[in-house]
Amino acid sequence: MSASSSDLIILLLALGVGLATALIGWLLSRSVADVPPENRDYKDPPPIGFRLIWWPIQWVSHFLERHPLRDIEKGSETRNDKRNEQRLLRLRRAGLDYMISPAQFTAARLLSAGFLGLVCYWVLGSFAQMRADQAPFGIYAYAQMVLVGMLIGWVMPLIWLHDRIAQRKRELLKSLPFYLDIITLCVEAGLNMQGALNQAVDKGPPGVFHDECQRVLRDIRAGKGRADALRAMAERMREPGITSFIASVIQAESMGMNLGPVLRAQADQRRTERFLRAEKKALEAPVKLLLPLIAFIFPCTFIVLFFPIVMQFLHAGL
Repeated sequence: MSASSSDLIILLLALGVGLATALIGWLLSRSVADVPPENRDYKDPPPIGFRLIWWPIQWVSHFLERHPLRDIEKGSETRNDKRNEQRLLRLRRAGLDYMISPAQFTAARLLSAGFLGLVCYWVLGSFAQMRADQAPFGIYAYAQMVLVGMLIGWVMPLIWLHDRIAQRKRELLKSLPFYLDIITLCVEAGLNMQGALNQAVDKGPPGVFHDECQRVLRDIRAGKGRADALRAMAERMREPGITSFIASVIQAESMGMNLGPVLRAQADQRRTERFLRAEKKALEAPVKLLLPLIAFIFPCTFIVLFFPIVMQFLHAGL
């Protein structure tokens, strides 16, 4: 083969690679341009982890909403809608329904899976370079490592969401009696329920119930009925104490009863429940300490106690 023909082949290959790169860049630019800007005037800022990768999340979630992953079987659209409702319900319980959508949460899971898969591939490659004197890893080792990283990345946002729901529940149960006391005092002083909620928001410490009361007041100012706004808060929280409190308030208002005694009874009941939960956790503490004692503390204690005795027996035998 002559030099001119080899140069021509290299030139054609370079042109092909350049055209493929240009085509991929054009397709990516078209896909990015197709994503409309999101109207976040009525939404709260997303969590810090989502803000760091917000543009990729917005891009992926846009195409997930346009082309949702559905089965070909009959009724798959209904199942997909039920899954979206379940995701939205979990986001509501975590206080994220005005921050991110279910499609954006799914996009974050996909991006997390891809990122951790690449990280695991890079870690395995770096480890392979360190052991250059031994046999290199096979393609199956890389594939398994990448799959493990993608699985961890796919599950991590779910674990974070579950921890956030549990943390909000603990914080809510801890601060609920205090807020009920403020609302009760305001109602007994002559304010209506909306004014009492305003005072609770102004004077109460920041927290879960503080944010939920703000959302109730925002819904009322937007034109929603007070009973409907309170029912929406109970639907978001899915907590028996909140549901009982809101049901009592709505029933008392519909029957024309005095709200003061009803709210006082609710505050006393929530405080009693908080004391019982604390007592239950205190009684559970010795049982939970058994495993660390048996697995970690007792072996170390036995080693410290019996090591001198064993050494004396060994020296005596010599």
